[in-house]
Amino acid sequence: MRIALIGDVHANLQALEAVLLHASDQGVKTIWNAGDFVGYGAFPDEVVSLLRRVKALSISGNYDQKVLKVKNKQSAWAAAKVPEKWLAFQWAYEHLSTRSRKYLKELPKNRRLKAKGWKILLTHGSPASPDEHLDPDTPEARLCELAALAKADLIVFGHSHQPFARWIGNVLFINTGSVGRPDDGDPRASYAILRLKRTMVEVIHYRVEYDVDQAAGAIRAKQLPEQFAQMLLQGRSLDRIDRADAGDHYNQYLTLNS
Repeated sequence: MRIALIGDVHANLQALEAVLLHASDQGVKTIWNAGDFVGYGAFPDEVVSLLRRVKALSISGNYDQKVLKVKNKQSAWAAAKVPEKWLAFQWAYEHLSTRSRKYLKELPKNRRLKAKGWKILLTHGSPASPDEHLDPDTPEARLCELAALAKADLIVFGHSHQPFARWIGNVLFINTGSVGRPDDGDPRASYAILRLKRTMVEVIHYRVEYDVDQAAGAIRAKQLPEQFAQMLLQGRSLDRIDRADAGDHYNQYLTLNS
């Protein structure tokens, strides 16, 4: 059994299409998605629609959940959040169809699965919280606590945008990496293929080339902040990009849309 493990697409349609094509070329027909369909990228509704069309088994990520709260949190978040982050929430919400919002709202935050005798937890951040970042440097003691909490053989997640696979005792932690917005300095899309047999488990992470310039150009064409384009080009989060490359595009956005 071969399963594509994806997550953190963040509305990057070009990266998602490249990953799905790559997975298909590997003979994969089953897709598990660890959430965060939307945010920062230019194609929130198109990403939701495509993942529905390929019948990906999905959960909602912390970003998906926040975007769905925009109407109720508008006043508080506009005043309290970093302007670019508030803009990303608001723009994603406004560019999702009613159908896509309904679909995201109905998704669970976790899924418990069983395949080839393996018990699997599909979650976004960690078994404890969708907001917890697990990366290659997470202490073993913390992973032991989470393994006991999860009560699963395999834990599949994303959120930190940094791919890794790590055994803790008899529990395998698998971070899919980020399809649409890597945060390890490598702009290529990241995902993993999981191979399962009753007595064997294998995880291979892949980095997939795609047209990053086209994805960044789509962000610019939508008149979104240059910071969002630089996140893709640099393979870094909003907090870690080189701001010198972003210029004053955000101020231009505010002027154009005020």
